[in-house]
Amino acid sequence: MDNNHPFSVFSGTSTRYLAEEICNSLGCSLGKMNVQKFADGEFGISYEESIRGHYVFLVQSTFPNADNLMELLLMIDAAKRASAQKIIAVIPYFGWARQDRKDKPRVAIGAKLVADMLTAAGIDRLITMDLHADQIQGFFNVPVDHLYASTVFLPYIHSMKLEDLVIASPHVGGSKRANSYSKYLGCPMVLCHKSREKANVVSEMTIIGDVKGKNVIILDDMVDTAGTLTKAADIMTNAGAKSVRAVVTHPVMSDPASTRVDESSLTELIFSNSIPFNKSCKKAHVISIADMFADTIRRVHSGDSISEQYLI
Repeated sequence: MDNNHPFSVFSGTSTRYLAEEICNSLGCSLGKMNVQKFADGEFGISYEESIRGHYVFLVQSTFPNADNLMELLLMIDAAKRASAQKIIAVIPYFGWARQDRKDKPRVAIGAKLVADMLTAAGIDRLITMDLHADQIQGFFNVPVDHLYASTVFLPYIHSMKLEDLVIASPHVGGSKRANSYSKYLGCPMVLCHKSREKANVVSEMTIIGDVKGKNVIILDDMVDTAGTLTKAADIMTNAGAKSVRAVVTHPVMSDPASTRVDESSLTELIFSNSIPFNKSCKKAHVISIADMFADTIRRVHSGDSISEQYLI
């Protein structure tokens, strides 16, 4: 690399699998760090090698439980106190992103709170992917590199060579993402309109557009309990769709998501490895984002543009 400052990559406990892949792609070793745990659940972080003057990249998705976020905050603070030159948080899945605004009275804006905590801890930059809401970038007063999983998903969609392809969004909020894919692939787009009784419970869903005789790919930024995805797939199948697949960035996959997916009319559920997925799901297909993040880390360290990564 051209940059005069050395760089180091460290990982939180829950995202080590991905950090190791990223380091393999970079051709470097994962930094040595110790997590000391106490009997009451408290834990402490210490770096086992010098990072003075380094560009330090800290890889950790902040999915629940809150220990993952707290671990990252302690990693940032320890790096700052160890005289790191720059501290870059690499957060493939940015948790609490669904709380991005006040949608009813007397609620917290969790995404802004997390942004404030990361900034106060001392990050100089954030690298993340497919935020639940684009405006979360504005919650930070440091540069944000917002990557898109389309970089790895589109080549896979091309490789399937599906005829009569239709791109679908399971909710109106995802229409921008679906529209970008449909324009790039040169195919039609359909929308699902849903109403909820409460969080994770869909009461009613209707399709806006024609799916009869089509191979449908549903796009979303995350799958939690899979209620929306599987209901959309079943409705589209009943409406005459030839096949229905789902391409989702972040596999939250809370129970009973795996069971719902396997029992649904979905042909395949494709997602990234931004969150560790250790459950059994016969229809799941995981695509690694390690090379994309490794290339971004390389470019950030050398001061090169990352815009070449964006297919759409």
